[in-house]
Amino acid sequence: QVQLVESGGGLVQPGGSLRLSCAASGFTFSTNAMSWYRQAPGKERELVASISSISAIKYYADSVKGRFTISRDNAKNTVSLEMNSLKPEDTAAYYCRTRRGSSDYWGQGTQVTVSS
Repeated sequence: QVQLVESGGGLVQPGGSLRLSCAASGFTFSTNAMSWYRQAPGKERELVASISSISAIKYYADSVKGRFTISRDNAKNTVSLEMNSLKPEDTAAYYCRTRRGSSDYWGQGTQVTVSS
């Protein structure tokens, strides 16, 4: 079965950096686009970044453009999100997501808290 397991969240000061990782299994990772979403308390889940199967196409939300970088390693079945210049408004639970056919698959999420 499809499994997505996020890691790398934590508490960081404003201006700091974190690297999130998502380990995938149960499907042919190299053929699937992957995405990172986030959800802050009281807000809807939003798309942060996505990457195509061979990394040719990347998308970033305007709010993170120039600060976050999405990448993937198809040999290790992982997708990462490098987050720099973090702001308090980046505080949220971050989720890895993929789609197979008509089904969406999500990880359990990892919490990122940006606070001094």
